[in-house]
Amino acid sequence: MHEATLDRLDADVILSLLGAKAAACALRVVPRAASTNTELLAAPSPGPQRMAVLAAEEQTAGRGRRGRHWLSAGEASLAFSVRRDFAAPPPSPAGLSLAAGVAVVQALEGLGERGVLLKWPNDLLHRGAKLGGILVEMTQVAGRGPAVVIGIGLNLRALPETPADTPLPVGSLDRALNPLPSRNAVLAAILGALSAMLPRFAVAGFAPFRDDWQARNAWAGREVRVVQEGARELEGLCLGVDDDGALLLGTAAGTRRVLCGDVSLRVGAGLPAIAAADSAGEPAPATPP
Repeated sequence: MHEATLDRLDADVILSLLGAKAAACALRVVPRAASTNTELLAAPSPGPQRMAVLAAEEQTAGRGRRGRHWLSAGEASLAFSVRRDFAAPPPSPAGLSLAAGVAVVQALEGLGERGVLLKWPNDLLHRGAKLGGILVEMTQVAGRGPAVVIGIGLNLRALPETPADTPLPVGSLDRALNPLPSRNAVLAAILGALSAMLPRFAVAGFAPFRDDWQARNAWAGREVRVVQEGARELEGLCLGVDDDGALLLGTAAGTRRVLCGDVSLRVGAGLPAIAAADSAGEPAPATPP
């Protein structure tokens, strides 16, 4: 491939695309990182009202929820993390991954995409296939409030590997958005959306984002199974989420609030239709940093 055709990340280009929002963004692009989340959690504070952003062309020890391995593949994906320090614990911190999901989807919609949906608590889907995910981690800063790091992994194009335990078909943004914008444009759009979401979340928590999440709930009204710690299982209708970001599950005993667990469609409920061309020979999903 000729060097001029490479879709490499460029901090100067990203900051230029951010415009006035660039002043609140401390951005680094590195060729390689073990985990962008881990590095930002250990980094100095970016200062009040600022976002620290670390984007890596290659991630060697990325992880998803519950310690799962997370794949990224250079120009075929985006792997980056955003850190923001809060003066005080934000309301409903568990809802931050959902609010971040809303921001990511709205950014993609701003680029022209219309079909990306959200699966509780942290997955982005297109036509039933996984485009990416979000991993939120929090740490306490001595003498200050909490620091929150949001790791985001997004498949842009087909990836070269497929893990054996992938629970969903794998999608890529180029099947949802054609022509696919440059990686710099996609990252700038997402950072712009996150920079607008985070100050609002710091004050009001997840509640202002609930309706937008509900409108993009991939499995609204579908029968789902939730597997929790200890292999405990719950089944019911996916009713959406409450103002704290908890999953609402309609069961024979009434509505249950679910705070953690892995959600899948109940056996027999069936996945949304996916064209054969979209599911045959798919590679692994990108995974949050």
